[in-house]
Amino acid sequence: MEDLRELYQEVILDHNRNPKNFKKLENASHTSEGYNPLCGDRINLYLQIEDDRIKDISFVGSGCAISKASSSVMTGELKGKSLAEAKELFKKFQGIITGKTEADLTGLDKLSVFAGVREFPVRVKCAALAWHTMLEAIENGTEAISTE
Repeated sequence: MEDLRELYQEVILDHNRNPKNFKKLENASHTSEGYNPLCGDRINLYLQIEDDRIKDISFVGSGCAISKASSSVMTGELKGKSLAEAKELFKKFQGIITGKTEADLTGLDKLSVFAGVREFPVRVKCAALAWHTMLEAIENGTEAISTE
């Protein structure tokens, strides 16, 4: 467990300092914004969806290290996935961060390090914000969401 905790900290810090896919995607077909009033996290998510697949995905926003790192890792994991695969990863990620399910971490690579968030219940919404924003974008197109 100590190794996972150290990896968690390393991944969070790395993706906070150097977020992947941190830009506005000009040719986005789906967008959504998310807000976590508890922590002040704000995210705008941009997706280019073609043939039921996430061809490209990016985000801009501000917030705590966990929120930014979760957004960065999520965009990297979802690029190229089908919408069904994205929804399935959403469910697995929710199970990982809440501890409500003993999600199988096999093959989840960097997503598995977010299991450490469950030790800090007030931070679960920080980690989940990007994922809820993504789900809103692919299901409804342009709605804003809040974690409250």
